[in-house]
Amino acid sequence: MNIFDKIVEAISPQAALKRESARWKLGAIQSIRNSGYDESGASRSKNSFRGWLANSKTPQEDIDKNIPLLRQRSRSLYMSAPLAVSAIKTNRTNVVGVGLKLKSTIDAEFLGMTPEAAVEWQHNAEREFELWAKSKFCDSTRVNNFYEIQQTACIAWLMNGDACILIEYEKATKNFPYGLRVHLIESDRVSTPHSTGNNVYLYATNPDNGNRIFNGVEVDKNNRVIAYHICNTYPNSNLYARKEWKRVKAFGERTGIPNVLMIYETERPEQYRGVPYLAPVIESLKQLTRYSEAEMMAAVINGFFTVFVTSEKGTSEFGFSGVIDDDERVSDDDVNYELGPGMVNMLAPGEKIDIADAKRPSTNFDAFVTSLAKYVGAALEIPVELLIKSFNASYSASRAALLEAWKAFRMKRDWLASDLCQPIYEIFLNEAIAKGRLKAPGFFLDPVIRMAYCGAQWNGPAPGMLDPGKEVDAAEKRIAIGLSTRQKETIEMTGGDFDSNIAQLARENKLMKDAGLLSGGEPGQKTKKEGEDKTYEKNEDGSDGGENADGEESASGGESGSENK
Repeated sequence: MNIFDKIVEAISPQAALKRESARWKLGAIQSIRNSGYDESGASRSKNSFRGWLANSKTPQEDIDKNIPLLRQRSRSLYMSAPLAVSAIKTNRTNVVGVGLKLKSTIDAEFLGMTPEAAVEWQHNAEREFELWAKSKFCDSTRVNNFYEIQQTACIAWLMNGDACILIEYEKATKNFPYGLRVHLIESDRVSTPHSTGNNVYLYATNPDNGNRIFNGVEVDKNNRVIAYHICNTYPNSNLYARKEWKRVKAFGERTGIPNVLMIYETERPEQYRGVPYLAPVIESLKQLTRYSEAEMMAAVINGFFTVFVTSEKGTSEFGFSGVIDDDERVSDDDVNYELGPGMVNMLAPGEKIDIADAKRPSTNFDAFVTSLAKYVGAALEIPVELLIKSFNASYSASRAALLEAWKAFRMKRDWLASDLCQPIYEIFLNEAIAKGRLKAPGFFLDPVIRMAYCGAQWNGPAPGMLDPGKEVDAAEKRIAIGLSTRQKETIEMTGGDFDSNIAQLARENKLMKDAGLLSGGEPGQKTKKEGEDKTYEKNEDGSDGGENADGEESASGGESGSENK
């Protein structure tokens, strides 16, 4: 209260109370007016925001300018930081595994095909694609088959931010009837002409058509991707004396088939290049690696037993000397002091060694690393249990962590299938149908018919089960009440195919029955063989299970006649 308020209070306390009440109400109204972002995240007056210079611009300025350095640091972490390797390889193993396998799912109803004809066409398509995919001839460099290319592309995508795949063709041969080739190149080669190393040209203009080029991606005035500019080597490499760029159109002019597949995660509109997966945690991973190396060195040093001998006499009076022979010198010093297991160092008169005892390694090392790994895993959508491969929690907690991780894995798998596997499969079908190896009437005439023939699923590794018994019981209940299907549960739990399993089980049951290992459809029950005693159960009428109601032995050992118990 100011002086005037105090005077009013002395004269009329009731009036002073009204003034104070009005002042509080005005303060509340003012607080509501100032409760927007300008008083929270956008405040320019709070001390906590001082020194925070946030200056976001276009995706090209924010992303493309920093991509070369982010890639190099991401690769460095992949080669030296255990958690970084775990994060990337855990994604590779769970997203791709041994490779995403094709399951053809054509729209038979729209195509007017019977279920039997549809199954036959799907099997033929899968067989032809497997012929191409399992051969190293599908790779332009003839190093990997298609499934190995998927693994490499997944790692390149996560490590570099994006992976670039060129569609090429070679002449088909008698032993390999397909000319389609896949050429996986590292993303550094897709760059603006005359870029070198970290000096990436954020913006350039194609002199032939006036289109803009952002980090090797050429777009027209409507920001549509038109072409990619690909260097014959890495921009920062010296293997080639002369660097040349080739312009590759993004799509074929007549067919519309893609010539280049760019795999990356889009974070912002009009973004043309991807950000490395480890970018948000590069600093944390590097600092954690340095800390781990320091603790490791401290543990090694603490394990040394090193003796320093100080004497007022010269070192020559002892049976050994701290002076190193000329042929063993590693420096120009006459005396070399070292730490090592069982090392004895002689000190000159007056010299003394003081070693700081920092009580290392720290007893909190494991707890600190685990805590930091939690933050890293949260940013990368990998639970800490899966990141460090340590499942010490309860069954429910571990299962919840795996389920949460598999949401991210499935999303990445869908991206990889949509951007890599499905486009290549559709390109493959074009060649297979054009050469007559697959029959698909109307495929080249109607895009809807083409889409009906191109339907496919891409199945990868299953999530795995912590408790198989509980998982199978839950799957059985989901099927029973209609929440799922046998086909879906087979894919989710084992990565297999229900139709193939049923066909294989039918063949196996027939073989077992022919061998006398099945009776009445119950596995594990032997039928009567020559020279063996009857071991069948009694029928309801009291007769032996191997005889019919008339007392005659049935041909199937208890299946005919009256029903067994």
